[in-house]
Parts: sequence; structure tokens; C-alpha cells
Amino acid sequence: MEFDGADVLVLVGEPDAEDAEVGRIPEHEVSIRRVDHPSRVLAVGQQIDAEEIGRRQGELTLSARSCENPELRAYLVAVQPGQVVSGTVSAVHGFGVFVHLDGEPAGLRTGFVRLPDLTWSRIDHPSEAVQAGQRVTGEVIMSETRDGRVTLSLKALLDDPFVPFAAQEGRVVSGTVTKIVPFGVFVRLGPGIEGLLHVSEMPGASPGGPGRLVAEGERIRVRVAEVDLQRHTVRLCAHDS
Repeated sequence: MEFDGADVLVLVGEPDAEDAEVGRIPEHEVSIRRVDHPSRVLAVGQQIDAEEIGRRQGELTLSARSCENPELRAYLVAVQPGQVVSGTVSAVHGFGVFVHLDGEPAGLRTGFVRLPDLTWSRIDHPSEAVQAGQRVTGEVIMSETRDGRVTLSLKALLDDPFVPFAAQEGRVVSGTVTKIVPFGVFVRLGPGIEGLLHVSEMPGASPGGPGRLVAEGERIRVRVAEVDLQRHTVRLCAHDS
């Protein structure tokens, strides 16, 4: 092992073996901890475990951080995509939710749920769906040894409300205006279902925008023009069009 600037060069295999080669551990793959230089955590001649993460211009690239905590690595390797796991919400932030997963090594927090994976309903902040201390169950999307993280989806275990709602295509329905934007209004048509009524579809549209025609919280009647099950969007039009 030797240092190449902030990177680490390591010999993979036995020194005299035909298949031995030099691999590179980039600075950001040296440790989960933030260090000024890899010499803070590694020493020349030290035997280490590392995970192969690819090749750059033919050079073997490794990650030492993914093997830094053997107990954590063993847990993450055992967790597979599609597996259902449970845990307790530890923190709620605007970008997502952290979860203490059952069975993870003590003192760690491996679970994470992104905002779009919390619920089928449109929400502006994760706190609208979960709270710290709440027990949750989700489906594993990905288990990442390098980041020490298990990415989950809570909504994957919930019935997709768009599937039964697709039968409403072409029908006139009632809904509640939830948000007004310059290009139209969003209308809640049922649990987890919101559609967009574009300003061009609003009778009497004026330069003042849709806010001059409807108000948030108002009940309106619209026609379901299209339900896109792949994109999970609903396009609305005026009910008399």
C-alpha cells in the first residue's frame, strides 16, 4: 500500500501471483469518516478489505469505506431489493426520512425514504406523511454498502390508487382545488389522486390567471380527460367540453 496524493494504491492479491494487480482507492472511498488525509486511518503495509466498484481507464477502483465496519457490511449485504423491512422514524427532513431499521447494528441509522417514496398523495414535506418516533414498514429499493444506507419505499406496500381511478377516464367528477399555479390548478379527486386542469381548459380564462376563476378549497366539476398509469398523472378539462 502507498499513498498517491489523497488516493491510496493497494496491491490486490499475492505479490508474486500472476493475477496480482494494483488498485486505486479514491479519496472519498477511503473512509466513512471525514479525514484530512488517508494516512489518518490507513498505514503503508496494512492489510485491508475493499470492495471492487469498477475500472477507470483500465485501472481497478476500490472502496475501503464499504468494508470499514464489518458488522454494518454484513447487515447491508443481507438486505435485498424487494425485501420488506420495518423500523422507527428517527428524523424527518425536507429531502426525506431517516429510519432506524430493526436488526441494524446498534448506534447506526441505515434506513432512508425519499419524499416521492413516502405516499401516493402529493405532499410538500415528509412531515405530512410520517413523524419522528412512528413505526413504519417499507420495501427495500436498494442497499448500498458504500453509503451505509438502505433506501426504502413506503408507498410500494400501498395499493396504487390510480389503477381503480383509471375507470373514471372520460367521466365528469367533482374535486377540491388544492393548489393554484400560473399554468392551471390542481384538483384532488380522491385519496392519493390529483389532476391538473390547465388554464387553457378553464372557461373564461383571463390574463389574471386561474386565481381569478377559482380559489383553493373550492369544489369544482371537471371531466377526466386522461389517466396516465405509467406517469401517475391525471389530465382534466372543463366538464362541458
